Amino acid sequence: MLKKYLNFKRRLTKLYGKILIGVVPTKTIFFLVFSVFFFTNCIEKFDIPSEVDETVLASTLIVEATITNEIKRQKILLSRPSNFEVVNDLDSIYDPRFPEIPKEPGFSYERNAQVSVVDNKGNEYQFVETSPGTYLSNDNFAAEKDVEYTLNVITDKGTSYVSSAESFGSVGQIEDLYIERDFNVEGDEGVFIYLDGGSTSTSDQYYRYTYEESYKIIAPEWREEDFVLTNYDPCALPTVTYDLEIVKRENEEGKVCYKTDYSNSIIQNSTVALQDNRAVGFPVRFLNRNNYIISHRYSILVKQYLQSIDAYNFYRTLESFGSSENIFSSIQPGLLIGNIKAENDGDDQVVGYFEVASVTEKRAYFNYEDLFPEEPLPDYAVNCFPSSPPLEHPSYCYEGELNWPCPISILEGVNINLFAYYGENEEGIGACPGPYLITFRACSDCTVLGNSTMPDFWEE
Repeated sequence: MLKKYLNFKRRLTKLYGKILIGVVPTKTIFFLVFSVFFFTNCIEKFDIPSEVDETVLASTLIVEATITNEIKRQKILLSRPSNFEVVNDLDSIYDPRFPEIPKEPGFSYERNAQVSVVDNKGNEYQFVETSPGTYLSNDNFAAEKDVEYTLNVITDKGTSYVSSAESFGSVGQIEDLYIERDFNVEGDEGVFIYLDGGSTSTSDQYYRYTYEESYKIIAPEWREEDFVLTNYDPCALPTVTYDLEIVKRENEEGKVCYKTDYSNSIIQNSTVALQDNRAVGFPVRFLNRNNYIISHRYSILVKQYLQSIDAYNFYRTLESFGSSENIFSSIQPGLLIGNIKAENDGDDQVVGYFEVASVTEKRAYFNYEDLFPEEPLPDYAVNCFPSSPPLEHPSYCYEGELNWPCPISILEGVNINLFAYYGENEEGIGACPGPYLITFRACSDCTVLGNSTMPDFWEE
């Protein structure tokens, strides 16, 4: 999540005095590398140099590591910032041995590191790289109460990093997770997901939350028939060649789908100022009523992590970077202080925090009609109006003078999986009308946006 937090920016949202921490821009990493945060109220003006030393960037390791009391393969993520101004040279941060991993400008994966977690009981847990920069423990294990854990990382170049010993002392609880229709402070109507919860210990006063939201997608323009294009040669002369059929679908795949998205912002809460040391009505998520993901059925799984005060302050510091309209106008001198450091002397920097936390979770569901009965659904993710472009197009290899004022043809759209069959163009609509009406593929086939397989946890 830390890399996502550094790589994407969302506007800071304030709900009833509680802060949902917005996402820091990618260039914030420049600020992190060149500024040390001392937990004081002193703010100094500082001019960021127009050019950043690439060697300093390359020496900064980003560590995302939270070990929990869940029995599972624990995960450690390692990466480094690359030149944020050069986002087109993606091959330099892409490993062809893992083609399923998307190219991600702004970060390079830390490959071939030796990663382990040791505890004060003599146990050592080895991690293996399962995809670029992602390290999973060889075996399932869960962090235990009052046991201290330490993270060790040795990079492929031999630089050694070690964390402080971390532990957790109690287990939290989510008493209730509930949904209400309401307006946010900006006057937007929508759906709030509220949480009541806390800890079994009165000494626990700091919390972090993540969520996984899943939702049903129904293709609004699904049809029993669709295009099938074969033998297409867009460069054939004197005209393109192809076979285009309209065939009946074999099944209803693409009619109903499901999608799961993960929170990529940091959500925190503190009960320091509360008498009973528990949160009541904490807004974990707000969904505008016009958000298409709540059009049918929606589910959210919220996880609550108990945090130490140091971990809480670390993430609050990131909040201060992301909530400023211009993070370069008022920044602190020094490096963002976490609990991981390089053991050898040198210029090797690290941004991140090794957290050991107890986690508890709760899931909730709702249907749009439950909260907005007999009201129109939100607009679909794609504009699904039917249109009729020309069927064919001039040959790509035609060398003469060409004046072609028409939009992309049906052949071209079907070939790149952009268009789907809608019907016959019996009324001859369109500036360059073709024989068929088309709609965007996502309108007719929801697998463009989600997966046709229902999740195991899903309940209707």
